[in-house]
Amino acid sequence: LPLQEYAIGGDAKVSTTVMGQLVGYVGQQDGAFVVTNADGNEASGMANINQTLKIIHPTEDPLYNQHPGGQVYEPLNEDACAGFAAALALFGGRSLWCSYESFAINGLPIWQTVTQAMAELRRPTPSTITLFTAGALEQGRNGWTHQRPEVEAYFAAMMRNGNVFPVFPPDANSIQVCYDWALGTSNKGVVITASKSPLPIRTTFSQTQEGLQKGGVVLHESDGSKKIVFAVVGDMTLNPVYAAAQQLEAQGYGVRIVSVINPRRLYRPTDVLWDTTSEPDGTFLDDAGFDALFGGDALIGVTGGPANMLEPIMLRSGVKRDIVSWKRGETTASAGELMALNGITAETLVTRSIQLAG
Repeated sequence: LPLQEYAIGGDAKVSTTVMGQLVGYVGQQDGAFVVTNADGNEASGMANINQTLKIIHPTEDPLYNQHPGGQVYEPLNEDACAGFAAALALFGGRSLWCSYESFAINGLPIWQTVTQAMAELRRPTPSTITLFTAGALEQGRNGWTHQRPEVEAYFAAMMRNGNVFPVFPPDANSIQVCYDWALGTSNKGVVITASKSPLPIRTTFSQTQEGLQKGGVVLHESDGSKKIVFAVVGDMTLNPVYAAAQQLEAQGYGVRIVSVINPRRLYRPTDVLWDTTSEPDGTFLDDAGFDALFGGDALIGVTGGPANMLEPIMLRSGVKRDIVSWKRGETTASAGELMALNGITAETLVTRSIQLAG
């Protein structure tokens, strides 16, 4: 793929737009490749997919990127999107199901059915890949109709199936590496979750490659009287964590921020039914590697979704620990206000860190 690595600390980038460029390239190389989306790629910051691959429609219309020979299937039906994309993968084709996080639940059962079939399939087939955008934190203005991050708990449970991998790229560099990795897998269900907002570049390509292999990667580390570790799922949730780190470091604490990119790697091999799946993947982070990432005097898991995604870490850690996560939605004016409603703030993180570490 024509990957483009942006400089850490450079201009903020929209992860979904950057991935859209790669999706368009895949479609140009593979005429049978199909992207499915019920709510409009443009709303997810991926208008470039429609511009490159065109929406399937009997009437050609350049203004709306419609063409009879298009490769973007856009019905207003998540069942159809999930089913078509997953079926194509099951029968040997490449596809991408794109959805808002809040609407994905409507097509999820058929997608799960196909991943179960892939686990038993007696031949390799391309993994069924999804991209879920516009997480609840970005949808404060739309309130409860667009806030359904609890769907991530479904994927968290499916990690134990053995062939399902939810991945959480923290920036526009990372999402490219995650998609490249997903394309190289077989008989898996790979769920990429990312924001459609411009966010800082925090990782290099090699860091995400490490995170995909080990489950997470260290983004920031400092020394101090006691070490406080933040295990962070997602991209936008890193903002309050970095703000908390500054406050804690000013009080003499050491802080390690770990981006949890591939949480399935953080289970123990016996937690997951991986060895009976087709095209098995038995890579898990060992105890020494786990302690290097998450060992410290206090550990706080942070996610803008449900706490379930942090289960592998909380299960294995022996240090004083807690979780700051999504609780419930509300109609607000901004992502910051919605995070504050759920206690995902620098102030909350600082207070709880000090309580745990002493």
